[in-house]
Amino acid sequence: MTTMTAALFDGKGAMNLAEIEKPVAGPGDAVVRSRGVGICGSDLLNYADKTTPDTVPGGHEVAGEIVEVGEGVDPVRVGERVAVDIVAHGQACTECWYCRSGQFQHCENSTGDSGGGFADYMVRKAAGCYTLPDNLYWEEGALVEPLAVSVHGVRLAGMKGGETVVVLGSGTIGLTAVVAARALGAGKVFATARHEHQAALAKRLGADDALPPNGPALLEAVAEVTEGRGADMTLETVGGKAVENVEQAVEVTRGLGRIVALGCFFTPITMDWLNGQIKEHQIVFSNCYSVLDGRHDYEVAIDLMASGRANVKEMVTHKFGLEDIQKGFDTAYDKTTGSVKVQIHTQ
Repeated sequence: MTTMTAALFDGKGAMNLAEIEKPVAGPGDAVVRSRGVGICGSDLLNYADKTTPDTVPGGHEVAGEIVEVGEGVDPVRVGERVAVDIVAHGQACTECWYCRSGQFQHCENSTGDSGGGFADYMVRKAAGCYTLPDNLYWEEGALVEPLAVSVHGVRLAGMKGGETVVVLGSGTIGLTAVVAARALGAGKVFATARHEHQAALAKRLGADDALPPNGPALLEAVAEVTEGRGADMTLETVGGKAVENVEQAVEVTRGLGRIVALGCFFTPITMDWLNGQIKEHQIVFSNCYSVLDGRHDYEVAIDLMASGRANVKEMVTHKFGLEDIQKGFDTAYDKTTGSVKVQIHTQ
């Protein structure tokens, strides 16, 4: 058995290195050498409550190099630099009704999680490995996944050019939502940010202003540019366990506007929906990425980066080797470090 190094959560709050079996390529597969992998906010939330140890490594914001392909995959792909859709297309059967519609995240016969990028190697369907152009580095390649999440939400909700958009939260998904909205034609973009370094970065990435999550400043700023109506579209990007952001989304969004749920809620939330009903809001639940209007959200995200319209590289504030992944998680948890996006990189 050939082994590799992987980082596994121990169920007690720590990431430990272990030697596990190296994956092999089956039919239609590609084995990818991990090069850059982001620590996602969902990783932090999941591990904060999780009490069972990992059986396979996590890490779903992955860029790497194809080192082996299985039967049916063109061998010319060996050596290709790719961003990997490990959640949807990379596990999809490609044959069920949802897959034929390009909605791989709803595949009825998904192969299941075989392990992610917090390891030397990982395996996924080669069809879910999207080529990175030469002008994108590993840092940017590992940001394709979170940018695609936000691109999907903006496209799914049908944002129109010139609309006023509010982004609640300036973590990774909040910042990529700012980038996606701006790059895809928003008129005005406002964000909320808990920390000064997040607010400054949101503005550098395209927000007209980044305001505290509490108090009247956001409502006043949006009212000033919309003749008092409110935002055309609001993207909630925090999720978690609290209802306050959803209530704020209802408050700041105009009548007949749209609210996009990008943040993942890990526990049930209870709120009064009457105000949203009176305002006739559309609630759009957005999950991962897919093919919309003939293009996969990964392709759109990569094109936005490569063209310079989505300058996301400065979101990466910290990089650690796999051997220091616990330091990476500690840094990502502690926003006093100035962390925005923490990534794990290998040689």
